[in-house]
Amino acid sequence: MATTSDYAQLTQVGPGTPMGKLIRHYWIPACASSEIVADGAPLRLMLLGEKLIAFRDSNGRVGIFDHRCPHRGASLFLGRNEECGLRCVYHGWKFDVDGNCLDMPNVKPRHSFAGKIKANAYKALERNGLVWVYMGDAAAAPPFPALEPLLLPEAQLNARWAQRHCNWLQAIEGDIDTSHFGFLHEGKAAAEDYPAQSAIRYRLEDRAPDYHCIETEWGTMYAAYRPASPGNLYYRVAHFLFPFWTMIPNAAFGTNLTARAWVPMDDTHTMFLQCSWDTTLQNLASSDRVPGLGLNFQYQPNSTDWHGRWRLVPDQSNDWMMDRERQRTSTYTGIDGVHLQDQAITESMGECVDHNIEHLTIGDLMITRTRQRMLNAMRALAERGTKPPGAENGDIFLGAHGGDFIAPANVDWLETYANQVKASANPTGALRAPPLAAE
Repeated sequence: MATTSDYAQLTQVGPGTPMGKLIRHYWIPACASSEIVADGAPLRLMLLGEKLIAFRDSNGRVGIFDHRCPHRGASLFLGRNEECGLRCVYHGWKFDVDGNCLDMPNVKPRHSFAGKIKANAYKALERNGLVWVYMGDAAAAPPFPALEPLLLPEAQLNARWAQRHCNWLQAIEGDIDTSHFGFLHEGKAAAEDYPAQSAIRYRLEDRAPDYHCIETEWGTMYAAYRPASPGNLYYRVAHFLFPFWTMIPNAAFGTNLTARAWVPMDDTHTMFLQCSWDTTLQNLASSDRVPGLGLNFQYQPNSTDWHGRWRLVPDQSNDWMMDRERQRTSTYTGIDGVHLQDQAITESMGECVDHNIEHLTIGDLMITRTRQRMLNAMRALAERGTKPPGAENGDIFLGAHGGDFIAPANVDWLETYANQVKASANPTGALRAPPLAAE
């Protein structure tokens, strides 16, 4: 049983906090490549409680560092991005993408010590239209996380961003909670409205699935299962992957390539990033869906404040555009869109939910296992210096794949999972059947 102190450690991500230290062992998605242009305006970023700026220099290189100028602390967001560097408008000090001070024009050359000054810069890289940052203090950056969708060619990778006004832990736990699907998203649907062999029908006929749940080398994994056709079970398989990734059963296992990041901006704001194979989205768009389950990403105009990016129009201020008449007549929630339904729930809990009021059940097994997995990794890092999963070997993530499928009931579920991995589309050629231990 986790304590109040445990929950505080899991939810706090700022510099010096146990979870903040753990997450800083990984590459973190910071922004879309399209958000910063050569010699364009710097971009404000809030990541792990730190106020940062990102910019692209004249040669197309990306820099990410503390927004405060190391001279007097003025914000470099106000700076001039010009001639391969960012120049502070206060006294003209100029910095390259690595944080090196190139110029101190307000002092005579004989008094300059530019070579000794450096902005607090972090390592950055670009891949497939995304900008990543490493905020740790190791001299060598960690390996890139080899989650299957992130290995797709840029032309096949679909990225969606959205900000959520709540703590990152409750946001990520919404993704690894499976039994809510039959209520929050499909509560108004009836099994008899779908074909006998439909996966939707199996979910609706049994809204209280049984579970398998294990720890994996990359995090945790569950398989929710129900009766299907005679002699078969219907499985929905999902994963938590360190430090903040999920793979969910949002489409057929064989062609579902989706990874979702829940990046802590600070203790009360989370940046959501979904990376999917285009084929996955096409299958979702063409499948027989429950009413009200569209994606529904309507964005507010971006602003330049620290939380000004990728905010959705439906939010707490307008009750997530809930329609009570639709709730009575056509959808379970009156809220349009599966992502927005999840957002309404997790934001309704408050900026950081009081976990002491919870009464958890077997349906929350994946959540309790994942919390304990995080706590154990945090303690191992703090007490023994043991690096968390994937921080030294990014290839361990290649055993993870999420989705739903039907399989024989007389075959062990882990064997079934391995068989499904082997039979999947595997467009990158990198996915592998993982070593998995019994429950």
